[in-house]
Amino acid sequence: MRRFSPFRQILVALVLLTRLPLPRLPDAAFDDQARAAWAFPLVGLVVGPLAAGTGVCALWLGLPGGVAAGLVLAVQILLTGAMHEDGLADSADGLWGGLTRDRRLEIMRDSRIGTYGVLALGLSLGLRWSALAVLLPLGWQAVVVAAVVSRAAMVAVMAALPHARSDGLSRGVGRPGPWAAMAGIGLALVITLGAGITPMAAGLVAALLTGALARRKLGGQTGDILGATQQVAEIAVLLALLLA
Repeated sequence: MRRFSPFRQILVALVLLTRLPLPRLPDAAFDDQARAAWAFPLVGLVVGPLAAGTGVCALWLGLPGGVAAGLVLAVQILLTGAMHEDGLADSADGLWGGLTRDRRLEIMRDSRIGTYGVLALGLSLGLRWSALAVLLPLGWQAVVVAAVVSRAAMVAVMAALPHARSDGLSRGVGRPGPWAAMAGIGLALVITLGAGITPMAAGLVAALLTGALARRKLGGQTGDILGATQQVAEIAVLLALLLA
């Protein structure tokens, strides 16, 4: 398999995890998707500042913290195409709505959203919104830390768990090796070092718990589980920052 430069791998990660207007990459570049997982935290370093900047501008204009927090979430959703929120909703429906592994995977593949998915989305948005309403007036860094760590959490679950399906988005991306996973987690740690170790630890514990649940109920991870991991880890990081 041909190896591409780190810069090319960063572009692949951005294409996979955002809806940013990026240059078209050759099809061969996506043969390197699993190796590009180390760059997922750098996607957070793009999405986070853009969202945080919107919130800071809203505060500067005199808007209250709750409105600024809502705008931060709106920008994050627009930049990512709500793929992580979609994964959370599908995962909640499948993990709690099915009695067998096959039925859970079938529910997760259904594009319709059920009660568990609605509740998961509501709780995720509510917790993130409430936390950001408090944290954002204190500084923009919380948004960036949560964006970076939560994407490193995805890499950890990708590397730790086998694929639950024989097809699908996660299977198509592939499974990163231990070096790619360690590089991604190490990169996130370096980027967020100023915030202390607690947010990073909180995000990885959230990823561990999400991965353990997926392993028990599905036998592995899927693209939806990775999206859910990002959301749960982001919440955990924001709560840890509130307690700091």
